Amino acid sequence: MSLGQKGLAILLTFVSLALSSGVSICDARSGRHWRQKNGPSTTMFRRKGKGKNGEASTILVPSELEFVVGPISFSGPNCKPNILFQLDGTIIAKTGARAWGSGLLQWLEFTKLNGITIQGSGVINGRGQEWWANSDPNDDDDMDAYNQELEKMPQIKPTALRFYGSSNVRVTGISIVNSSQCHLKFNSCQGVMVHNLTISSPEDSPNTDGIHLQNSKDVNIHHTNLACGDDCISIQTGCSGINIHNVNCGPGHGISIGGLGRYNTKACVSNITVRDVNMFRTMTGVRIKTWQGGSGLVQNIRFSNIQMSEVQTPIMIDQFYCDRTACTNQTSAVAVSGVQYENIRGTFTIKPAHFACSDSSPCSEITLTGIQLSPLVVLQYHTCGPFCWQAFGEMSTPTVPPIPCLQLGKPGGNRVLPNHDVC
Repeated sequence: MSLGQKGLAILLTFVSLALSSGVSICDARSGRHWRQKNGPSTTMFRRKGKGKNGEASTILVPSELEFVVGPISFSGPNCKPNILFQLDGTIIAKTGARAWGSGLLQWLEFTKLNGITIQGSGVINGRGQEWWANSDPNDDDDMDAYNQELEKMPQIKPTALRFYGSSNVRVTGISIVNSSQCHLKFNSCQGVMVHNLTISSPEDSPNTDGIHLQNSKDVNIHHTNLACGDDCISIQTGCSGINIHNVNCGPGHGISIGGLGRYNTKACVSNITVRDVNMFRTMTGVRIKTWQGGSGLVQNIRFSNIQMSEVQTPIMIDQFYCDRTACTNQTSAVAVSGVQYENIRGTFTIKPAHFACSDSSPCSEITLTGIQLSPLVVLQYHTCGPFCWQAFGEMSTPTVPPIPCLQLGKPGGNRVLPNHDVC
């Protein structure tokens, strides 16, 4: 069955879900450029349960079906809780600039819900190559009065799947591939469980983070495979109680906290655990990155049992993060304190560790235990030793290679964080 013959009926799914919730306000909105193709009937979607008496609503996207979908948002807060979206088929992003207008920040969005599960063996395909290559193939049939050769995708690229302001969120089993930008994003969510998920996009695809967390708490991510063109997992300001384990990351940029403090903002991140993770051919392994000029605090971070394979720089704290040619030097910085590195092992291709910390706010309480990192001896790699600047802490065991640049103890004067840095 060609894409031209496949229907766009996902909006009807959400409407069915709204109806089965048994409430008067449970909004499903399509983007203003949403358009239905020659069409499937609503019987393609199988609805289970009536949502009455507190029962959950279930929507099934069958495995034999594919749906071409424009931007869509499903919003509470008046939906009944514990919605189940069983995705066994395939959802494919609409292409062509007219579907996206001047650009949208998200493609499939769920907001202000209490209890939402997306599970199954299905695929969400963002068709990001249409953005990455700045190409303009359009599978619409009605091309009259429209010059396809001049069409360009908008510069603003959408996240494939986004949750906002929701609680008790679960995503499991599905695959998200080739998002134009971030694949899966959680903003202002609490109680999130992600497991047995696969995310995949080419390693040269720009800004295609795997999972992005911001202002979210009590998040568990485990038994997940992430391969993308940016951070496998990105943890931003306002996050705490994050537990990541049994994850495969690579290719990509590793698992990162930050960048934090951009545009002189305050950032607070705490109580993050990353353990039992495999990194393969990533730019960094476990990284904390902050912009100059910010304020706030990153604290109580634990990286444990991380296996590195062909990773450029396995361990990194960079308080001078800059994603362009040059950034303005500024004095203030997001403070970094209480970072444990335990049993970080494997191979690197540039340097084993990089601690570039601020003069005004040195990194403190860095603990190194069981670090065993070896250079990968290949002609195309030119490795060097560890780098430290204003980094303080302790080595519980000898490191391989030695990291003598880490200053033992605490920064001089037992510095106290200014009030604007306290989180």
